[in-house]
Amino acid sequence: METDTVKIAVLASGTGSNFKALVEGDTAPGVVDVLVTDNERAGALQLADELGIQGKYMYPGKFRTRFGKQEEKQWADFLLSRGIQLVCLAGLMRILKGPLLEAFHGRILNIHPSLLPAFPGLDAQGQAFRYGVKVAGCTVHYVDQGTDTGPVVLQRAVPVYESDTRDSLAARILTEEHRIYSEAVKAHCEGRAVYSGVLRQQKE
Repeated sequence: METDTVKIAVLASGTGSNFKALVEGDTAPGVVDVLVTDNERAGALQLADELGIQGKYMYPGKFRTRFGKQEEKQWADFLLSRGIQLVCLAGLMRILKGPLLEAFHGRILNIHPSLLPAFPGLDAQGQAFRYGVKVAGCTVHYVDQGTDTGPVVLQRAVPVYESDTRDSLAARILTEEHRIYSEAVKAHCEGRAVYSGVLRQQKE
């Protein structure tokens, strides 16, 4: 039986390497439909043009680490108007707090460069390196109201070598991110991965 296409939006702030991996990877029946960025100078916009995917900058609001509530609603409304069914965060440096979570409940995935719940938040690779772990890695998880706290879809371990620097470790983790993100998205789009959490009401 033929499976209906699942339209995917990728939200990014930077170079877009995970965006490219999703476009070029096997995510069927999921298909990347649009890239949206909060950074007018994001390298991901050029990548989108090269890959033949619509790229769009949208104003995120005045805050540095989260959306303005009205702006987040505008993002959600835009994605809904395109018929987006799955949202993939690929280096978007903002915490979702309201309208996007509500509009896409259980349909937002994120890639994080650690084996969650270890080392959530910023510079996870540096955290792991400074802590002296022998195994690091990456995680694809569903997004909830917390910081990297949603249910895990897929993880991949990466060994830490004595010769490693923070940057060499980060580069090897990124290689695995590019591999597992497509796998996790495919699992969601095929119905093999399903979010089972409950969206809590946000406090003003």
